[in-house]
Amino acid sequence: MATPSKKTSTPSPQPSKRALPRDPSSEVPSKRKNSAPQLPLLQSSGPFVEGSIVRISMENFLTYDICEVSPGPHLNMIVGANGTGKSSIVCAICLGLAGKPAFMGRADKVGFFVKRGCSRGMVEIELFRASGNLVITREIDVAKNQSFWFINKKSTTQKIVEEKVAALNIQVGNLCQFLPQDKVGEFAKLSKIELLEATEKSIGPPEMHKYHCELKNLREKEKQLETSCKEKTEYLQKMVQRNERYKQDVERFYERKRHLDLIEMLEAKRPWVEYENVRQEYEEVKLVRDRVKEEVRKLKEGQIPVTCRIEEMENERHNLEARIKEKATDIKEASQKCKQKQDVIERKDKHIEELQQALIVKQNEELDRQRRIGNTRKMIEDLQNELKTTENCENLQPQIDAITNDLRRIQDEKALCEGEIIDKRRERETLEKEKKSVDDHIVRFDNLMNQKEDKLRQRFRDTYDAVLWLRNNRDKFKQRVCEPIMLTINMKDNKNAKYIENHIPSNDLRAFVFESQEDMEVFLKEVRDNKKLRVNAVIAPKSSYADKAPSRSLNELKQYGFFSYLRELFDAPDPVMSYLCCQYHIHEVPVGTEKTRERIERVIQETRLKQIYTAEEKYVVKTSFYSNKVISSNTSLKVAQFLTVTVDLEQRRHLEEQLKEIHRKLQAVDSGLIALRETSKHLEHKDNELRQKKKELLERKTKKRQLEQKISSKLGSLKLMEQDTCNLEEEERKASTKIKEINVQKAKLVTELTNLIKICTSLHIQKVDLILQNTTVISEKNKLESDYMAASSQLRLTEQHFIELDENRQRLLQKCKELMKRARQQVPTIPNGHNSSLPMVFQDLPNTLDEIDALLTEERSRASCFTGLNPTIVQEYTKREEEIEQLTEELKGKKVELDQYRENISQVKERWLNPLKELVEKINEKFSNFFSSMQCAGEVDLHTENEEDYDKYGIRIRVKFRSSTQLHELTPHHQSGGERSVSTMLYLMALQELNRCPFRVVDEINQGMDPINERRVFEMVVNTACKENTSQYFFITPKLLQNLPYSEKMTVLFVYNGPHMLEPNTWNLKAFQRRRRRITFTQPS
Repeated sequence: MATPSKKTSTPSPQPSKRALPRDPSSEVPSKRKNSAPQLPLLQSSGPFVEGSIVRISMENFLTYDICEVSPGPHLNMIVGANGTGKSSIVCAICLGLAGKPAFMGRADKVGFFVKRGCSRGMVEIELFRASGNLVITREIDVAKNQSFWFINKKSTTQKIVEEKVAALNIQVGNLCQFLPQDKVGEFAKLSKIELLEATEKSIGPPEMHKYHCELKNLREKEKQLETSCKEKTEYLQKMVQRNERYKQDVERFYERKRHLDLIEMLEAKRPWVEYENVRQEYEEVKLVRDRVKEEVRKLKEGQIPVTCRIEEMENERHNLEARIKEKATDIKEASQKCKQKQDVIERKDKHIEELQQALIVKQNEELDRQRRIGNTRKMIEDLQNELKTTENCENLQPQIDAITNDLRRIQDEKALCEGEIIDKRRERETLEKEKKSVDDHIVRFDNLMNQKEDKLRQRFRDTYDAVLWLRNNRDKFKQRVCEPIMLTINMKDNKNAKYIENHIPSNDLRAFVFESQEDMEVFLKEVRDNKKLRVNAVIAPKSSYADKAPSRSLNELKQYGFFSYLRELFDAPDPVMSYLCCQYHIHEVPVGTEKTRERIERVIQETRLKQIYTAEEKYVVKTSFYSNKVISSNTSLKVAQFLTVTVDLEQRRHLEEQLKEIHRKLQAVDSGLIALRETSKHLEHKDNELRQKKKELLERKTKKRQLEQKISSKLGSLKLMEQDTCNLEEEERKASTKIKEINVQKAKLVTELTNLIKICTSLHIQKVDLILQNTTVISEKNKLESDYMAASSQLRLTEQHFIELDENRQRLLQKCKELMKRARQQVPTIPNGHNSSLPMVFQDLPNTLDEIDALLTEERSRASCFTGLNPTIVQEYTKREEEIEQLTEELKGKKVELDQYRENISQVKERWLNPLKELVEKINEKFSNFFSSMQCAGEVDLHTENEEDYDKYGIRIRVKFRSSTQLHELTPHHQSGGERSVSTMLYLMALQELNRCPFRVVDEINQGMDPINERRVFEMVVNTACKENTSQYFFITPKLLQNLPYSEKMTVLFVYNGPHMLEPNTWNLKAFQRRRRRITFTQPS
């Protein structure tokens, strides 16, 4: 413990007082409620600068219940062991002065800074002002995560607090002024630009940063104006060049217009010429039409006599055709009578044929009857002979009965055998179903295992390849080798996988577990050395820890919400379980619920467990090396990634054994089925033999009776056939008589038919004569009609010619009207009337269409030579000339504005850059001196790549810690952690005397320094921060070297933390001082 050479005390009614800790035995700190430390202080007198911190008060803030700190005006060194609450004071300064929670690097919500278990917290900062101190109070509501602000006990807003703090030039977000513990490493990460901005805000005049921002804005606007001027200049040049290109086009346009005007005049005269030509053609067509009309009239008068003669011939033809129809009717009637007679004769012929056919049928039937009688007599004789030779069959019945008994016995055996076959088949179906079910279960297990292996392959490909090699080379190992732990672990409940993955590191989850050191060396030599695979391997303990009992029964912990130890949440092979119990004590780590988290402080105090899991958090409990006090930390559990898939390998082995048993049973059933089928086949064969024998005996027994029945039946048939006789001679006589009668009738019909044929012939001759007369009449009529048609054709042609001429006349008349209308439209001044003369403007133009068309073609050809022109080209040219003039004026205005901006930039740059260079030179001078005193080298310069890019200006820090090296820029990567800390501290010290900020905070920056650098830096801090007219300085450190130099202007604040701290309300600094004086006075001289 370090004590200053000068000690003073200031009475205060607050629980925290200042003490005089010269003798360790006299330091009696107040006991802290719930581990909240009390701060004894040593303060030196000295003036406070505007904005310095006079008092810091905290209530339910981080580790503190109630605490008040009264810092000195110069260097304030806060000393205390890790975890006692030094950085809590830094957090209180930051949050109390409207700093953002995220800037501390601890939490992003202000509610997390309230002491656990409390609903509200408070931070109060008292700042020195010559006009009266400023007291800022911030009350924090945990439930709403909100802050309530007060200035001098009056409610206000955060914005007003920020304005008040900024007015005192306090910048808790500036790393050059406020460097908390978690941000020390970020100082070296500041870019040159960010460092310049922080330095300007920290030590520069108030207007320096404003000038810099103004310069950047002016430069940005200057760039915009330069770009605008450049674009307008380029655009103006393009416009001028384009008009120069189009000038010739405009001249060509006017030349083309002259040709187009002539074309327009020619096109206007052309309708008048066309009209005159069409009018003349109309007059000619009208004369021809009148002449053709007279020809049509004469042709129609010549056709009248021919028409009358054709009508007479038509009447005569109608009379002859009527007589021909009458004769045809008579011929038809005679032909029908002939047909009727022929039909009667044919029916008579058919009747004769039927009588002859009936006689032939009766003759055939008689012959067939005689043949059947002979055959029947022969069959009866054969049956009688066979009956004589047939033996007596009465002695066959005993043999039949014996065979019947044998058949019944074989049927019973067959039924029994078939029943056994059905039972075997049912048993086989049942075994097949069981086999399919077991196969499906194994496939599901394999799929789950494949999922785990896929995850392993995706994340750790080398480990996956090593697993494949191990499965193919297990014979190379003497003892058991377990695959990676993540493959062998099977969670009993997937939702508990997150506890195991958060407890066992990823490197061990993918590690192979060996029982033998020799096996592990063989494995690593092959996999790591030969195959170059990055894998992990561990050895299980020689004595198994897998079944080791926990030190405390789970029943004792259930009252706190614990439901299991980690070991009971999963299954694993014995070597894996033994290794995890030995290495990670999974049999000693309990898992709790939300109830456990709610009672976590009680759980930590009463159970003394080192590690605890709740529903969503992991707690690690340690005992302080300094105070023997319990310190806990908690982290949120990460989501499980690998162990969410559960594969019960023991159950899978059980299923494989079950599958083997099913296969064995199936083989036994198949063998039994084969034997039963052979037995059934033998019984079937024997049954068929006995049935054949029985059939033969039955046939022998019934044969005699069948023969007697057949003989009796045949005799009856023979008697019937003999009785059914027929007299053929009588039948032949009857048929001959009927045929003769029919032939007489047939002769009479033939005579009548001959007379009818003669009548029909006479009628045909008369009809032919009439047809010849009719033909003659038709021939004459056709000749007349032919002559008439020729004349009609001539008439039609003439009429058609007349119609065409008339239509042409109408068309020409209409065309004349249209041409006259169009011609009047072309030249509206022409008076109405067909005979109007052409306008005087057309006198110099050709008077024929051919000449007009030729001149039109010529002029159009000349006009078409002017290609690429359009009617708007002159308008665009004129418009562009106006735009060029307007753009020239705009460009002049922009250039004037640009010159004004450049003049402003030059003035602002002079006001900003010269003081900045002087400021950087001063920083460099002090920074270099600090480094020189440490036998090192360092410099600070103003760096920029382009003098005009004001947003690229930055402060570059270059350092050299060894004489053999060159100066290197300070970066997060080039220097070591201690070198960065020294450089950061010396830069801040270089700013100290130049600083216009009221205070600076540096938290534990000496942690990475070696003792020599730490001593040198400490001396510089004391010498610099304790000078007159310097700002307040807070230096936080957990430890100090011995025999360090101290200044009377220093204030040392010790943060105590231990089990015997006084309660805040019992802390009485005056009583301690009186006791100290009594002890001093009573001691012998």
